[in-house]
Amino acid sequence: MVKSIKVACVQLRSGPEPKQNLAAMMPLIHEAHQHGADFITLPEVLDIIEPRRPLVFDKAETEDKHFILQALRDTAASLGRWILAGSVVVKLGPEKLANRSVLINDQGHIVARYDKIHMFDVDLPDQPVYRESSAYHPGSAAVVAPTPWFTLGMTICYDIRFAYLYRALAQAGARVMTIPAAFTHFTGTAHWHILVRARAIETGCFIIAPAQCGHNAPGRQTYGHSLIVAPWGDILAEAGDTPGVITASLDLAHINQARTRIPALSHDRHFTLKNMIEKDGNP
Repeated sequence: MVKSIKVACVQLRSGPEPKQNLAAMMPLIHEAHQHGADFITLPEVLDIIEPRRPLVFDKAETEDKHFILQALRDTAASLGRWILAGSVVVKLGPEKLANRSVLINDQGHIVARYDKIHMFDVDLPDQPVYRESSAYHPGSAAVVAPTPWFTLGMTICYDIRFAYLYRALAQAGARVMTIPAAFTHFTGTAHWHILVRARAIETGCFIIAPAQCGHNAPGRQTYGHSLIVAPWGDILAEAGDTPGVITASLDLAHINQARTRIPALSHDRHFTLKNMIEKDGNP
């Protein structure tokens, strides 16, 4: 049984031009490999961050023609390492895209896909309006995937605010979760560390959360601070607010230790909800 694994988060500052984004990420992937990482993870929308909806559709590709995804598959095979393409923009049709996380094995084969379930549709104070659902088709299936070291639960960014998803993944066998993200600087400053640590503590899982950082495009600034967090909530590695690589060795025995101390995953109780509020709003 594998007892430990070295993992890496590659933090990027992707922008509107896919070819430039590919050129920027490749040296960092090789740096992660040089640091001895067995599993290399990249952030959400690694291929394109383009606020102008028509241009997103112009630049997006179907999965079978996605040149960045193919480059990552080739790199995984040449390095003999597993790579998580945190998410790429995949064209589903003339009016819809998928925000898709893709797990690639050390032979360059795609072994799992996860389409982001929860759409980021929010109006933040003094911030641009975000309407992810205007372009993206939400996924409808949670995904756990086998790796040589652990069962992986795959999520993306805004999913992090829906704790029931992570509980379901953990109860389905996930022992490590990935949360590739492009958190806004505004929400990241307030909530990023708390949410990542909470998902680890609640599930007794390691969390690997590679992130976008910096000014990506007009009106788009992401928070950075990629994190690798242990099942007890300890931060094992953290990036800053510039592109780079962080690594950590995961002692997989810590998963069972955390779950034995607090066996909350097996303590579900069915309950009913009694609504004691009258129609006029008075108790």
